Amino acid sequence: MEEKIILREYVPKDSVEAGILISDTYRKYNLAHIDDSEIKEYLGGFHYCRSSDEKHRETIARLISAPVVFVAESCGRIAGILRGRPGRLHSLFVHEDFHRKGVGTALMQKFEDYNKKHCSKCITMSASLYAVPFYASLGYKKSTGVRRSDSFKGRNFHVQPMKKILV
Repeated sequence: MEEKIILREYVPKDSVEAGILISDTYRKYNLAHIDDSEIKEYLGGFHYCRSSDEKHRETIARLISAPVVFVAESCGRIAGILRGRPGRLHSLFVHEDFHRKGVGTALMQKFEDYNKKHCSKCITMSASLYAVPFYASLGYKKSTGVRRSDSFKGRNFHVQPMKKILV
């Protein structure tokens, strides 16, 4: 039986579960090539996603905060999270149990609809190399060559700038 996905706006009580989703997904799919001794630098505050320390939880909530944050929920569990602002996607993470089930596509469609409603003519992003094929399947185009970027204090993280003109 297919699980029903609900798209909604992020609320502060989502921060712990969303922080774990971001940390685990980012580490597995984007940071697999990073040595364990450096992983904390690349994860930043998300390194503490399972901590019960209130200061760590506040840091994670602050890191998730953005002008636009949507979550996909299935059976009361966060299946995906998208962060951005008008005209710019900051990040999209989908729990591995929900890969290739339309969650990322649904979140991106919601974000594109939001942007059209707010008169954004295009969406830009710095896609992780892992995610480039996914964004390309949605009509996003490479706008320049691969760039080196920072991931918190981690250096030498490669991204592909991409954009899509909204019609």
